[in-house]
Amino acid sequence: MSLAVDPRAVESLLAFLGRCGVDTAYAEAPIDRLAEGAALLRARSQPAPAAPAPRPALVVAGSPDVTAAIAQARAAALACSDLAALEAAIAAFEGCALKSQGAKQAVVSRGPGDAPLMIIGEGPGADEDAQGAPFLGRAGQLLDRMLEAAGLTDRAFITNTVFWRPPGNRTPTPQEQAICAPFLERAIALVNPRMLLLVGGASAKAMLKRDEGILSLRGRWFEWTASDGSQELPALPTLHPAFLLRQPAAKKKAWQDLLTLTERLDRPDRPH
Repeated sequence: MSLAVDPRAVESLLAFLGRCGVDTAYAEAPIDRLAEGAALLRARSQPAPAAPAPRPALVVAGSPDVTAAIAQARAAALACSDLAALEAAIAAFEGCALKSQGAKQAVVSRGPGDAPLMIIGEGPGADEDAQGAPFLGRAGQLLDRMLEAAGLTDRAFITNTVFWRPPGNRTPTPQEQAICAPFLERAIALVNPRMLLLVGGASAKAMLKRDEGILSLRGRWFEWTASDGSQELPALPTLHPAFLLRQPAAKKKAWQDLLTLTERLDRPDRPH
């Protein structure tokens, strides 16, 4: 004969057991915890497997020596007295491997050459590679709308840390950024902006020589210093428009960064 179980009695019993600190029920089958512990100890006492032999570094045939390429870039950049000459020097430069990895052309800059603000992104994508100017795709269109809303249209010179599209739109390597850095520094010297807006983690890390992610760096002011110490500028990292397209909720943070930058850019006692 089966007995009816009152659900309210079961709930009352469970509540009572919970107040008594009972939070675990026994399993239907017994478990030998001592045997489990002994097996774990035996596993820990076994010698660790030998680490695999390191793989030889991959050497890409024809890849330039980074140090020599940086020296070549520096010499070519210093010889440029204006932005037109700099753009021609970049287009003629053969020291960056990205040039021979599918890029159609060098993508250098857009915007007025005397702009008070320089925006530095990561690298050109497919639209930029096809049209020859930075930030022209969906991310660039969003950037332009943000600049217009902040009153920064025609006040920004826009460029990237590398001037050729990385294959598959991958992030440029630190070596590729280092090779292009002398040209970028020369552009900063020629434009002579009052401050820098570093768009995205790859740009912020390369320009500021820091390892933190962009979510940690964004919205904070830093000082960018030229490699030879000849120029120092306030620099503000912010989120990349491509990230904002994927995470629209983050647009509020990027907008806050633009307002912070605009306020400092328009101060009567703004830095020079």
